[in-house]
Amino acid sequence: MATIKVFSGGAPKEVFLRLSPAFEQQTGHKLDFTFAVMSVLRDRLAAGERTDVLVMPTNILDDYEKSGVARGAHRAVLGLVSVNAVVRTGAPMPDLSSPDSVKQAMLNSRAIAHATPGATPSGTHMGKLLDQLGIVEAMKGKVIHRPALEGGVQLVASGEADIGFYPKSEVINIEGLTLAGPLPAAIQLTTIYGAAVASASAAPDASAAFIGFVTDPENRGAWAQAGFDQP
Repeated sequence: MATIKVFSGGAPKEVFLRLSPAFEQQTGHKLDFTFAVMSVLRDRLAAGERTDVLVMPTNILDDYEKSGVARGAHRAVLGLVSVNAVVRTGAPMPDLSSPDSVKQAMLNSRAIAHATPGATPSGTHMGKLLDQLGIVEAMKGKVIHRPALEGGVQLVASGEADIGFYPKSEVINIEGLTLAGPLPAAIQLTTIYGAAVASASAAPDASAAFIGFVTDPENRGAWAQAGFDQP
């Protein structure tokens, strides 16, 4: 039996923690997860660290397949995840009906939180969005860069930030938080998550079996409950 090392972004964390026990029980394989922002995972791979499965946005996997880091065989799309606003449970809901209303909600806030630009797709998107909305200067001192899984959700739950903007899957089932809804389509970012077997995997067959398990139609419900849309 193999120990399968999985490098994954934070978005699918809840799904994997829910499905992993059944996979381990059925196959005898063990799973060893590393959940981190994309910039950290990419740095670790560049430094030569080995893993068996890569779970990342599909555009990143495309590049890794072209460069020989990821295998084309057994690649799969896991689901689509959008950026949502989240507030402390019981707090007033921001108006997200249009780009202008989102802009005003940000300006009216004491502070907002989102992942660091450059570290994650959603963080990069939010950094560009503030510039697109023309409020970079107005929001200086009011933006806290913190990934959801590295304390961002706690900032919102505690009230330190009025609104958090994160992938839906990272905030959908967090105690103390309430989803306010997705960004409007005109300013939305939808990230397509996929999985691939790493070319340097020491357990390629077991890794492929894991990808097959988490994408089995019988497990689709776990992805939906965790905030992923059907691919």
